[in-house]
Amino acid sequence: MPFTRRAVLLGAAASLVTKPAWAEIDNEDQWFAGTINDNNVAYKATNMAMVPQIYRRQLVTYQHNQRAGTIVIDTNDNFLYLALENNQAIRYGVGVGREGFQWFGEARIDRKAIWPGWTPPPEMLKRQPDLPHFMPGGADNPLGARALYLYRDGRDLGYRIHGTTEPWTIGSDVSSGCIRLLDEDVIDLYGRVPIGTKVLVLEHVS
Repeated sequence: MPFTRRAVLLGAAASLVTKPAWAEIDNEDQWFAGTINDNNVAYKATNMAMVPQIYRRQLVTYQHNQRAGTIVIDTNDNFLYLALENNQAIRYGVGVGREGFQWFGEARIDRKAIWPGWTPPPEMLKRQPDLPHFMPGGADNPLGARALYLYRDGRDLGYRIHGTTEPWTIGSDVSSGCIRLLDEDVIDLYGRVPIGTKVLVLEHVS
């Protein structure tokens, strides 16, 4: 069966997706509801009532020809699919690379980390010289609760699938090429995928 981008959504159609105007949000606190303790880190729980239903983690019918366990990232509709048997998938809402930082192709997860530290790449430090050169893992770290490191032919691509401290950015094109999920979702995904998992990032279509 040929590969197709088409997903049959449960309860909503892809054409109904509207990307949030995250930059206009003026009350960040409403996006959080209490705290959760995870591996000795207390982080802000996402207020799921603020997350559009279409971007919440859910089981969907997804026509694909990938091996079960493959991750497919649709950068157009801001979805990450974990392919399952029988054209089923777990779908997560994601934030993806903004214009000028988009990429596509095949990669592999060769490293995983819980509450990872963050080292901004030299290109980012050049654009934002006030950034720290290293930030230890924790509730305030922009990589969030988990990181899955993407490699190709044994080379670190510099891109990660990771959590976020900004849940309002899910569904938007906001990153420098990394794929961000809600912390609750990246914890779930981290537990489902092993080292060696194939990741397919679909080409962005304007």
